[in-house]
Amino acid sequence: MSWKPVSKSMTFATAPARRLVVLGAGLAVAAAALGAPPAAAAAPPEGAYWHTRAVTTHLHPWRFGSKPDPYSLVERRVSEQWTTPDGRSWYGYRDLGTLPATEKDKKAWQRDGSPAKWGKSIDGKVVKLSTEPAKGHVAPVRGERRQFHLAGQWLTYDEVQRLPADPDRLKDWLSRAGQVGEVPAARLGDWVTSTLPQLLYDLPAPKEVRAAAYQALLTSPKVRQAGAAKDTLGRPGTAVVIDESNGEGKKRTDVTLTLVVDTGRMVLLSRDHLVEIQDKAFPGKSYTETLTDVGWTDAQPAVPALP
Repeated sequence: MSWKPVSKSMTFATAPARRLVVLGAGLAVAAAALGAPPAAAAAPPEGAYWHTRAVTTHLHPWRFGSKPDPYSLVERRVSEQWTTPDGRSWYGYRDLGTLPATEKDKKAWQRDGSPAKWGKSIDGKVVKLSTEPAKGHVAPVRGERRQFHLAGQWLTYDEVQRLPADPDRLKDWLSRAGQVGEVPAARLGDWVTSTLPQLLYDLPAPKEVRAAAYQALLTSPKVRQAGAAKDTLGRPGTAVVIDESNGEGKKRTDVTLTLVVDTGRMVLLSRDHLVEIQDKAFPGKSYTETLTDVGWTDAQPAVPALP
C-alpha cells in the first residue's frame, strides 16, 4: 500500500456541526494562523468499513429482592458501528442480559429464588429486566450522510487523514474547532481533553494522529499516566486517568475516567467511568466499556453476536 504525503492544510467551517456545516466547506480561520501543519500520510482505506464493537456494563441504580436481603444487578449491552469512507453508517446493539453484580449479590439473588426476570425494584419502580440476551438489531443510520464527527464538525475521510500528527498542533486545532463551536473559553481546555480519546477509536485516523492524540492527552491538566494495566478481557495496556471535580461540599461531584490504551497500536481498549457524589458511587452514571474491535473490516453490518 503506497503512502502519499498531503500538503493541503485543514480548514474550519464557519459554524458548528449542529448547523450541518461540514469541515472544510467554510472560512479557513486557522490555516493562516497555524501555517501548514505537518500532515499525516494519507493512505487509502484498509477495508470497506471503519468498525467498532463495544461491550458496556453498568450497575443498575436500583436494588432488588427484599429490603431485609437486597441485591444489585448489572446490565450488559454490546453495540457496534460500521462507517464507510464516504460516510454511510450502520448501528447495531444487543442487550446481553442482567446478572447479579457480585458474589454477595448472587447469593442474595439465589435466596430470592434466582428469578430470570424483574418487573419492579424493591421500591416499586417499574423495570423490564431479564437474564436472557435479547435478539438485537442492526439498521442504517438515517438522515444526511455526514461522515466522521469530531470536535463539533463533520469531516470527510480525507480530512481525517490530514489531521495534525503533532501533539501541540493537534491540541491547537481542536481548540480552534471548539472556538468555532462556541465552547466557552473557561471550558475549552477540559473540552479538548475530553475530545482527544475519541481519536483513539471512533475515527479512522492514521496511527501518527492517534499517537499525537495520546501524547497530547498526557500533557493535559487533570490527566495522569497510571502505568501498566489490563482491561476486563485481560489485554495489556497503559492506564491513563482523567480526574474531574465539580462543586463543593454536598454538591461536590467527582468523575474519574480511566482509559486503558494499547500503546503499540495506539487504540483504546477500555474506559471506566466512575461518578461519585460526596465520595459515594453513583451507579446510574457509572459504567465500564470494553472495545473488543477497533479498525477496518470487510465484514458487512449484522446483528451483534454474543461475546
